[in-house]
Amino acid sequence: MLDKQLRILLGFCFLVVGVPAGAEEKQCPQPRFTEQAPAEYLIKENPLNASRSVLGAGKRLYLGKVKGVGPGCAVCHGSKGDGQGPLAASFNPPPRDFTCAQTINGVPDGQLFWIIRHGSPETSMPPHPQLDDQQIWKLVHVLRNLAR
Repeated sequence: MLDKQLRILLGFCFLVVGVPAGAEEKQCPQPRFTEQAPAEYLIKENPLNASRSVLGAGKRLYLGKVKGVGPGCAVCHGSKGDGQGPLAASFNPPPRDFTCAQTINGVPDGQLFWIIRHGSPETSMPPHPQLDDQQIWKLVHVLRNLAR
């Protein structure tokens, strides 16, 4: 009985005071801020197969282990894709959590491609013109893989 009363009291405290720092609930799916890609992008489908070599190359890009293409996605989105990279706390809205399948599923390949290439206005997602089409398509496969 005491255990139940304690849980009720703690629940009430969280309602009044708020969730303790560091214990924020992850929002899944996250709200979207990116405009819809132009039609010529939306109809694109990933031309690459999600082979082990494609995913491996994409993962290296994602983690920033490819010279000449920048720090990689993980610096903001986290090495696990959970939106908790080293720079994540400095952004509002926060970086996208790719581990939430509802965030990624249903988003067309071409939309993801467009966001990576052109960035997302009104967010901290920058454009990535240094990436070629093949690299972006590899990253699209990585995002889909993180969402499983």
